[in-house]
Amino acid sequence: MQAIRRRIAGHALAPGDKLPSIRKFARDMAVSPSTVVEAYDRLVAEGLIRPRAGSGFYVSAAMAPVARPDALPEVERAVDPFWVSRQSLDGGREMLRPGCGWLPPDWMPLAAIRRATRAAAKTDDAVLVEYGSTRGSPALRRLLVRQFMAQGIEAGAEQVLLTSSGTQAIDLICRLLLRPGDTVLVDDPCYFNFRALLRAHAVRVVGVPYTPTGPDVDLFEEALATHRPRLYLTNSALHNPTGASLSPRTAHRLLAAATAHDVTIVEDEIFADFEPEPSPRLAALDGLNRVIRIGSFSKTLSASIRCGFIAARPELVDGLIELQLATGFGGPSPLAAELVFRTLSDGSYYKHLAGLRSRLVRRRREMIAELAKLDVHPWTLPRGGFYLWCRLPRATDAAEVAKSALRDGVVLAPGNVFSVTQSATDFMRFNVAQMNADVLKLLQRTLG
Repeated sequence: MQAIRRRIAGHALAPGDKLPSIRKFARDMAVSPSTVVEAYDRLVAEGLIRPRAGSGFYVSAAMAPVARPDALPEVERAVDPFWVSRQSLDGGREMLRPGCGWLPPDWMPLAAIRRATRAAAKTDDAVLVEYGSTRGSPALRRLLVRQFMAQGIEAGAEQVLLTSSGTQAIDLICRLLLRPGDTVLVDDPCYFNFRALLRAHAVRVVGVPYTPTGPDVDLFEEALATHRPRLYLTNSALHNPTGASLSPRTAHRLLAAATAHDVTIVEDEIFADFEPEPSPRLAALDGLNRVIRIGSFSKTLSASIRCGFIAARPELVDGLIELQLATGFGGPSPLAAELVFRTLSDGSYYKHLAGLRSRLVRRRREMIAELAKLDVHPWTLPRGGFYLWCRLPRATDAAEVAKSALRDGVVLAPGNVFSVTQSATDFMRFNVAQMNADVLKLLQRTLG
C-alpha cells in the first residue's frame, strides 16, 4: 500500500493508469500474491484505486484530496459553552486536558471492557447486525432497575429507556416537553453543555445561584413564581462543576416548590457512582413522578461505548420512545448495550469503582495542596468525583488564562462557560485526574 501511494504521490502513476498485475507486483515486492490482493482491496476501500472486471486495477480518476493536519486550536474563538468541548475533543493526543470532563484511559476498566468485547463477538448474530428493541436491551434495563432499588427508587423495566448517550436523553426530554420560548431553570454555575443544548432548543434559560448544599431554595422559589419554567435541570450528586451534593433539607424544599408550581425536574445522575455514600436523590424522594432520572456510563466505564438511559413514569417513556424512533430509529446499538451489560456484570467492575473512588480521594488531596501553593482554592470540598471548582487569585480573568494555556497545548475550563449570568469570571474547573506537574508549572507561570 505504501509503495502504491508513493508512486501516485510521485506521479509515477497518474489517474487512470493501470497498476501492476497481482503476480508481477508480488514478485517485485517479494511477497505472496495474497498480500498484494489484500493491499489492493484496502486501497479500493480507500477510493485510491478501482477494479475493472477482467482487466485489473486502475488509479482512480477522482483523486482524494491530500491529507492535511487538523486545524490548530482556535485560541481566539469566543470562550462560550462550546469552547471547552471543541478544544478537548479536537486536540491531539499530546494535549493536556485538565479542563475536560472524563478520566484518562489508564483509569478506566480496560481489562473488563476487553473481556466484554471478546464475549460480545460470540453473541447472537442479531446483536451484531440488527436494530434493537424500542426500549433497548432488556437485560441491561433489568440490571439498572436492580441498581435503582438499592438506591431507594422503585421502577419497572418498562420505565427505563436506553438512549445513545446522556446528552441524547436530555435532548429527547427537551423535544417532548419544551417548545421554543419556554423557560428552563438551571443551576448557576451548571454543566456547560446544558446551556449549549438548551440554546439549540431556542428556550429561555434562567440560572439559580448554587450553594454547597444545592440551589439557593429561596431564589429557586422566586424564579418559579416569576418565570413559570417548564423544567429544572440539575445534578444532585457531585454537581458539575462545583462538586457539591444536595442536602436532605434542600431536596425536600425543591420538590415541594416544584410540585406547587407544576415543574418537571430532570436529575442527571452521571456522577452518582463516584460518591462514597449516596446523598439524597430527588428521584428517590419523588418516586419518579415529577422527577425524570437520566444517566450514562461514559464517566466510569467508557466514553467510546455510547449508551445512556432515562427512567420516568410510563406515559412519558411512551412519548420518548416515539421521539427516539423518529430521530434515530432507536437508542444505543444493541452491541453497545451488550458491551455495557457485560462490563457491569463483570465482578471486577465494582472493585474498579471502589479503587477509582480511593484513587480520586488521594488525587484530590494532592491537587488541593498543590493549587494552594498558587493561591488557588476550592469553593467547596467535594465528597467524591474528579472536579474542583476553584477561585483564581487576585480576580484573575479565567478566560484569558485558558486562552493563554491553549497556546501551550493545555485545555482549561474557565468559569463563565458554566455560568448563565457570567458571574464566574475568576473561577476555573479542574479535573484532578488530568492534572500533572506540567499543568501546575503552566499555571504557576500564568498566574505568577
